[in-house]
Amino acid sequence: MGRTAFMFPGQGAQYVGMGQEFYEQEKACREIFEQASEAVGLDLAALCFKENTDINITEYTQIAMLTVEVAMLQSVLHRGISPQVTGGLSLGEYSAIVASGVMDFADCARVVRKRGIYMQDEVPAGQGGMAAIIALDADKIREVCEKVDGIVGIANYNCPGQIAISGEKAAVEKACELLKEAGAKRCIPLNVSGPFHSPMLKGAGEKLAQELAGVTLHEIAIPYVTNVTGDFVSDVSQVKGLLAAQVSSSVKWIQCVEAMLRDGVDTFVEIGPGKTLSSFVKKISKDVKIVNVDHYADLEKLSELAG
Repeated sequence: MGRTAFMFPGQGAQYVGMGQEFYEQEKACREIFEQASEAVGLDLAALCFKENTDINITEYTQIAMLTVEVAMLQSVLHRGISPQVTGGLSLGEYSAIVASGVMDFADCARVVRKRGIYMQDEVPAGQGGMAAIIALDADKIREVCEKVDGIVGIANYNCPGQIAISGEKAAVEKACELLKEAGAKRCIPLNVSGPFHSPMLKGAGEKLAQELAGVTLHEIAIPYVTNVTGDFVSDVSQVKGLLAAQVSSSVKWIQCVEAMLRDGVDTFVEIGPGKTLSSFVKKISKDVKIVNVDHYADLEKLSELAG
């Protein structure tokens, strides 16, 4: 019998209008927006649905994405589809944790709001950067980054042929030069506000650890994979430490998907804006079913999975 994984995208997939159809169609989705708005003191419906520039600013993007993903999750669950496994990329791991039953949504919303602020404020604008490296082996990328003066290293193992690096702006630029010489097809600077998932954000992780200290966690009802290790979390006592470390650690998404495949997952349902994770999974395995839920009409794709 096959197993189904729910997966949730991270920052970068956001757009104005995301989640609006779900909000308008289902009371349970509206309630998630109301809970988030009350928990963090922002009008999440306005942030997500009305034309604005805040949605692309990290401190707002992260809470907006979490709210939309958990709202969409309600619609999927209401159609009788339940996951055996959950996972998410970077910020998306928080949605996975809510889906796994480990953290109450209101608590998660408060933590994510602080996470966005801490990550945005940790490194002054212009000092850090990120780049996507296309068509070069991860070991080679690591080797090249180690030769560069300054802080630069792998931030995201997205899928075979797409690895992101992160660190000091000058070090990232120098690494890109060397990586092209080493055979990278392209090195694409990413339009981000900071050097995410690099040691430069260690301080943000320490602040986040203090925030997490007061949060009550529940036992893991549905197993989930963590970006830090690329494997399943075996004990709820590990969760807070992993979330704090995740801010400055590499996102091992390829390894997360491989762990789910080893666990017998043959159906991946991406819940949230865009199709980024669906495209990554396709490049990791050709032998699985992938469904993405971004718009309300996408729920129809789930009918064959029900029951």
